[in-house]
Amino acid sequence: MTTAVQLDGITKRFPGVLANDDVDLTVEQGTVHALLGENGAGKTTLMNILYGLYEPTDGRIVVDGDERSFESPRAAIDAGIGMIHQHFMLVEPMTVAENVTLGAEPRKWGGLAVDADAAVREVAALSEQYGLDVDPTAPVETLSVGVQQRTEILKALYRGADVLILDEPTAVLTPQEVEELLSIFDHLTDQGKTIIFITHKLGEAMAAADDITVLRDGQTIGSIAADDTSREALAEMMVGREVLLEIERPPVETGSTLLTVKNVSTPSQRGVPAVSDVSFSAHAGEIFGIAGVDGNGQRELIELLTGLSTPASGSIVFDGEVITHASRRERIERGIAYVPEDRHAQGLVMPFDLVENGLLGNQRTSSFANAGRIDWAACKEHASSIIEEYDVRPPNPSASAESLSGGNQQKFIVGRELARDPTLLIATHPTRGVDIGSTEFIHEQLLALREAGVAVVLVSSKLDEVRGLSDRMAVMHDGMFVDTVDPDAVTEEELGLLMAGEHPTGGEQ
Repeated sequence: MTTAVQLDGITKRFPGVLANDDVDLTVEQGTVHALLGENGAGKTTLMNILYGLYEPTDGRIVVDGDERSFESPRAAIDAGIGMIHQHFMLVEPMTVAENVTLGAEPRKWGGLAVDADAAVREVAALSEQYGLDVDPTAPVETLSVGVQQRTEILKALYRGADVLILDEPTAVLTPQEVEELLSIFDHLTDQGKTIIFITHKLGEAMAAADDITVLRDGQTIGSIAADDTSREALAEMMVGREVLLEIERPPVETGSTLLTVKNVSTPSQRGVPAVSDVSFSAHAGEIFGIAGVDGNGQRELIELLTGLSTPASGSIVFDGEVITHASRRERIERGIAYVPEDRHAQGLVMPFDLVENGLLGNQRTSSFANAGRIDWAACKEHASSIIEEYDVRPPNPSASAESLSGGNQQKFIVGRELARDPTLLIATHPTRGVDIGSTEFIHEQLLALREAGVAVVLVSSKLDEVRGLSDRMAVMHDGMFVDTVDPDAVTEEELGLLMAGEHPTGGEQ
C-alpha cells in the first residue's frame, strides 16, 4: 500500500513538559487509522504538529512521499491535510454552504461578488459524492450535532483534503450518529481519502479503524491491525497494566428516598424551557443516572439541584426538607457534594494552588477554620491526602490548578468532593478527560458510596458508564425526561432513539 503520512521521531517540548518523545507513526492511504491513548498521552499534540498548529522540536514529517514542514495550518491544508476539531468552528447563523466556502467562496462578475448559487451547487455535489447528506441551504444553528460535524468534514473536503484528522469525533454523538459517522468513513476511504482519528475509546477504535497506534506518556507504545488485537490488550498498552474494563455493579438494598424533584422547570437565556416539568427521586444506596446528548437541559437541571440556580416552578426536597431556594453553601452543609461539568469554571480556581482549591466549600468547617482563621496546616494535609489517594500528578500541593493536566484536575475535584463524606453526590461527567486507570478507580469510589448508603445522581455522556453504574436511568432530551428505564434491560439502540427524542413515553420519573 501507499503511505499517506509518515511521522519519524517527532518530539515536542513545551516549557517544563515533554509532550511527544520520539514518536513514529505510519498511516497508509485509503485507510482509517486510530490514534489511541489516555488523556495527556500526546495524541492531540502530535496531530496539531501534522496540521501545522505546532512546529516539532525534532523529527520529520512525510506526506505522500515528500518531506514537509508546516509553519501554519494553511500550509498543511495546501498539502492536503484537514483537521476537524472536537469543538466545531462554525458560524451558527450562516448556512452550511456559507460555512463550507467561507474564505474560499466561488466568485462571479469578474471576482467582484460571491456566487452564492454556485456555492450551494458545489457543496451539494460534494455532500452527495461522499454520502454526507447535508442540506447546503440549512442554517447551521438548526442542525443536529452530527450534521454540524459533517459540515466540518465538508469544509475540509472543499479545501482539497486527502487526509482527514478528527479529534475525538464521537464525543457528543448519539449511538445512531456514531454509526452514521463510521459509514461516512467507509464512503471516504472508498474514494481514496485517509482518516486519522484521535480517541480514548477502545471499542470505537476497534470498530472503526484498520490500524491502531497507541501512545502513552508521549511515546509510541506500538501499532497493530485492529483485527489482530483486543480491548484488553489495547487497554494494557494504554495504561501499562491490566485494567478491569467491565463495570461490576453488585446488588445492594436501597434505603429511604433522599431526593425528590417534583415538576421543576426553568427557562434558558433565550426564554424557552431549558428544563421542562422534570420529576424524579433518588434513594439511599442508589445511583440514578441521567443520559442524553450534551445540551439537552442536563446542565440546567444540575444547577437547580446544586443551588446554582432556582427553578421557575416545582420543588426540590432533600432528606425530608424543602431546599428549592437553599443556597449552594446550605446544600454543602446539609451533605450534598457536587462534581461539576466544567472543572475550570465551576470546579477550581485555576491560579490557586491545590491547598487553596481543596479548601473550597470548607472555609467554615471546624476542621479547617477556627474563630474565622484558616488552619493552613490542616488544609495542606487535606490536599496531600487527596493527591495521594487519587494519584494526582504532579504530587505537589503547592502546584497551581492551572499547571495540572485536565485529567489530574478532574481527579482532584472528585477526591475533594468525596472527602466531604456526602449523603448525596451529584456527579456530572465524573470521568471526563480521565484516563482508563483513574476511571476505574473513580467508578470504584462511586460504587463504594452506593454501598455505604449514599444517593448518587450521575450525569454522563458515556453510555457504557451511565448504563454500567446506574440502578435506574432517565434519558433527557430537549429539557424533558423522555423515559426512565432499567439500564440492564434497555439496548444501546433503544437508548440512542430516546436520546434523539423518539419514543417519548412520559413514564414515571
